[in-house]
Amino acid sequence: QVQLVESGGGSVQAGGSLRLSCQASGYTYSSYAMGWFRQAPGKEREGVAALGTDGTTSYVDSVKGRFTISKDNAKNTLYLQMNSLKPEDTAMYYCAADLVQQTATEALELLSSRRGMDYEGKGTLVTISS
Repeated sequence: QVQLVESGGGSVQAGGSLRLSCQASGYTYSSYAMGWFRQAPGKEREGVAALGTDGTTSYVDSVKGRFTISKDNAKNTLYLQMNSLKPEDTAMYYCAADLVQQTATEALELLSSRRGMDYEGKGTLVTISS
């Protein structure tokens, strides 16, 4: 049974930083494309950062230069380092994983789609105050 459990969300002021973690279990971690998407109240889900099965990374334009996606295969953990946070980053952040071989660009598109990835966590809330 695949499980993804996010942590690290919280409330910070604009300009601050947070690091989200996603603990994965139940599958061969390194063989999946993975990523983060977010959803703010009343808005569509948005792919934020993705890690392709080829090792590439991709980011939505609004977070480029501020967010960094990474993973630790030994710990089966995916991370999202978020710096220079803005009020518009406020949302529920979700971790996701997909078995299909794909580039990070393809994975980022999938994260934003209605179909989404094969597996998704329950999310962690990020609130940025001005």
